[in-house]
Amino acid sequence: MEKNKIKHYLIMAASTNHMLRGDQLLKNEGLTTSLVPAPSEYGSVCAIAIKVKTIDLEKAEMILKESDIKLQGIYPEKIKKLSGLVEKLEQSIISDDFLKVLKKIEEGEELSFEDIVTLLKSERRAEKDALFSAADRMRREIIGDVVDVRGAIEFSNICRKDCKYCGVRKSLKDLERYRMNEDEIMEVVHQIHNIGLQTVILQSGEDLWWTPERIVSLIKRVKRETGMRITLSIGERSKEEYALYKKSGADNFLLKIESTNKEIFKFIHPDDDYERRVKCSNDLRELGYLNGSGNIIGLPGQTVEDIAKDILFFKEMGINMIGIGPFLPAKGTPFEKYPPGSVEMTLKAVAVTRIVCKRVFIPATTALASIDKDGQTKALKAGANTIMLINTPTKYRENYQIYSEKNMVDLKSADKAIKEAERKFPPYLRLGGRKDAKHT
Repeated sequence: MEKNKIKHYLIMAASTNHMLRGDQLLKNEGLTTSLVPAPSEYGSVCAIAIKVKTIDLEKAEMILKESDIKLQGIYPEKIKKLSGLVEKLEQSIISDDFLKVLKKIEEGEELSFEDIVTLLKSERRAEKDALFSAADRMRREIIGDVVDVRGAIEFSNICRKDCKYCGVRKSLKDLERYRMNEDEIMEVVHQIHNIGLQTVILQSGEDLWWTPERIVSLIKRVKRETGMRITLSIGERSKEEYALYKKSGADNFLLKIESTNKEIFKFIHPDDDYERRVKCSNDLRELGYLNGSGNIIGLPGQTVEDIAKDILFFKEMGINMIGIGPFLPAKGTPFEKYPPGSVEMTLKAVAVTRIVCKRVFIPATTALASIDKDGQTKALKAGANTIMLINTPTKYRENYQIYSEKNMVDLKSADKAIKEAERKFPPYLRLGGRKDAKHT
């Protein structure tokens, strides 16, 4: 491949620490970078690469070398062509517009807003099958067949916010509130560490009892006692707080945009500001977090065009983890009587996000599992590559339901979804009957 035809290179550092430090150094020098999951041929499913423009590669190498950042390798970002997509559909009934977009995917071309809308609006069976097949191939060839499994602990359902759709919103008077203490949380952390999981997701409402000092204490204890990667999902905080948590050992942060339509965002978040939410995401990216976001499919007033704009937002923001789930009503909220979001549209959004954003982690969400018993299997077949287990203690689970009748995804259900999707278990996972494997 001629170098002048390569738009980007992927820099693989020797460790996560060197990768994050290196990425921050390059950003500090004014280079445009993003952290992306590495293609399967360059590393495991959890391996991350620094993506840089070809014109910046020489300067990036010099900066990293002078700063003693150890590298595993530097590889060209290959244009991912999916040959044979169109040929298979020659005898199928599909629209000309859909066929044109499919040809662009086949040739590895970037999709426009109009292209994304066309894919999301696909209604014919042959079109939807082709979309899911293309997304699944993109996932397999770029990320590989291993499903990343993570464990979530919902450690507090106390929240200062009053989001209209949410089952832990502050206005819910009948909800039994709880707050786990550090020892309770660590007991669960050790349980999920003992089955081999490498990442723990610490999730809560925006509970300000959990001060920066308390969160730092928890982060340091998780790192000291288990060495696990840590994803925080604790809402909007100042950049100074985010920096403190990063310095203390947090690796990832999940803060969903939920909708990039500002009117919808304002309608569902009476005490939130869209620009502040975007600023928080920018702050997290600048600080070197693996940055998580996502949207909700089926919000009141949402259009297909809104979903397309969400997907482009994920791409342009360089989001690393993208959670896409259907809207599900929660009892006692202003949205209690609204209909749930469409499973089919959610799956189409997952598929298009994989095709557009390519090297990202996309979970088969708990919301999908809650509305469709086979939802996670379907998502894995449509481009998803991650499952999040719910490890919140049983006595608290019923009171952390952002939506009603939440499915409590466990190892058994994850095992079922992975098998049915004909995917591979992560080598670090210790599941009944399988030999323990060394962490990758």
